Amino acid sequence: MTRESLWRNRAFLALWGGQIVSTVGSHLSATAMALLVLATTGSPGRAGLVAAAGTLPHLLLSLPAGTLVDRWPRRRVMLAAQIVAGVAMGSVAVAVFAGAISIAHLAVAAFVDGTCAVCFGVAERAALPQIVPGSLLAAALAQNEAKMRGAALAGPPLGGVAFGLGRAVPFVADAVSYAVAAACLLLVRDELRPVRNGPPTSPWQDTVAGLRYLLGHAFARTAVVLVAASNLVFQALILVLIVQATRHGATSAQVGLMLGLYSGGGLLGAIAATRLYRHITPRAVVVGVNWVWAALLPLFALTGRPVLLGAIGAACAFVGPLWNVVIGAYTLTHIPDELRGRVMSAALTVSAGVLPLGSLAGGALVQAAGPVRSLLVLFAVMLAVAVAGSLARSLRELDRQDPAG
Repeated sequence: MTRESLWRNRAFLALWGGQIVSTVGSHLSATAMALLVLATTGSPGRAGLVAAAGTLPHLLLSLPAGTLVDRWPRRRVMLAAQIVAGVAMGSVAVAVFAGAISIAHLAVAAFVDGTCAVCFGVAERAALPQIVPGSLLAAALAQNEAKMRGAALAGPPLGGVAFGLGRAVPFVADAVSYAVAAACLLLVRDELRPVRNGPPTSPWQDTVAGLRYLLGHAFARTAVVLVAASNLVFQALILVLIVQATRHGATSAQVGLMLGLYSGGGLLGAIAATRLYRHITPRAVVVGVNWVWAALLPLFALTGRPVLLGAIGAACAFVGPLWNVVIGAYTLTHIPDELRGRVMSAALTVSAGVLPLGSLAGGALVQAAGPVRSLLVLFAVMLAVAVAGSLARSLRELDRQDPAG
């Protein structure tokens, strides 16, 4: 009998390989976008505004994206998202070449790119149990974590270097990466149609059903709220660290190196997660990860050197994949296929909907109080999150469960 393996699953390999390229491209353009706004306006507040535009779709469009993903073939949703995002990033490159850069255009392009990321992300996660068997689901999530963290490691340094070569270069590269990812999706033969049980319902009824399912589970509710709070902190943190480094004389390449080191910790954590996820309970992950972050955040305020900031960030990022793999596998194995997109989008609306607030808060904080005081404020918020997680009744009562199902 042939042993099941992710590396013999052609559909998973096509999707996974295309997303390695696309995710690297996204990190190139994200790093370059912040540098472009700072270089043309010198305003951290405007950089925060553009970053917020890119994350605003998580708040506004996650719920409808979930309903869409549970109604339309998921491969088509992913394919359309890659194509449209590529056009959006290509338009930024054209504007840079033409010398017609505007904050409004950058914000719109970021919003479109963020919209595509929301639709693709929900569709990909909902389709994963259709692509791989249940016994390999946690392993597939761990490989996806390694993919994202590895791309995040390579992308920011390359983005900083590419921006130094020419301001349009990172955006051209991102547009090409989306085209490569779309071509890889064409190798996935299955349309990945969602399962539909029962009589037809309206989009509104579909959306409400996903919300009701999420709200009916105490552990899921608590985890989503804690994720939202930590996402708020870390979304603001990125811009604060960029300003902290640049005010100490860091070049664009050094900023990219700092962010790459930060992401390197996530890659190591993703590798570790492939071995550790079976031995750690959901409750231990939720409580422990927040305390690790609370302990590390004050250290950022002690230095302005990019390498040290990146190293502290790497320690923060190391524990993140454990959360995503253990909690992700736990939830995916408990959500029915016909509800999967809607439940995940409901969770995403809360947990990622705070990202634009984090970007705006980061820009406003650093402009009003400077990077060091901003870091101390973020530490205070993270400490409150860790305490709240430790005291949450739904987590204390959670029995040990195998996240792999």
